[in-house]
Amino acid sequence: MKKFRITINGNTYEVEVEELGVEAAATPTVKVEAPKVVETPKVEAPKAEAKPAKEAAPQPAPKKAVTGKLTVNAPMPGTILSIKVKPGTQVKKGDCLMILEAMKMENEILAPEDGKVVSIEVSEGTSVNTGDLLAVIE
Repeated sequence: MKKFRITINGNTYEVEVEELGVEAAATPTVKVEAPKVVETPKVEAPKAEAKPAKEAAPQPAPKKAVTGKLTVNAPMPGTILSIKVKPGTQVKKGDCLMILEAMKMENEILAPEDGKVVSIEVSEGTSVNTGDLLAVIE
C-alpha cells in the first residue's frame, strides 16, 4: 500500500493505493475508502497599501479635420510597414493602399471604394491605434 496526499478544489485528502499483480488484474476489484480530510491552514493574502491616485494621462492632440469624401481608418492597432500608393493615385475598390502589421501578421488595408487618394496621413514605421486616420480618398 502506498499513501498519497492529493489536493482537489482546496481540500486535501490522504489516499491509500494498493498495487495489484497480474492475476488480480484479470478480475478487477475496486476498494474505495472514504477519504480523510486533512485541514490545511488558510493563509490570508496581504492587504494592499493605499496608493496615491495617478495623474490623468495627457490627452492626445485632436485630429485635424478632413474635408475629403472618404476616410480610411485603422481597423486595429499596429505598425505601418509599407505604403503602396501616393496622393493623387487613382484607386479602385479593393486596391491595396498600405500594409499594417498587427500581432506579427501583415494586413492589407484596401480601398473601400473607387477614387483618387487625396492624402496619406501616416508614414512607414508609424504605430497606429484602432480608428486612427490612415488616408483620405475622394
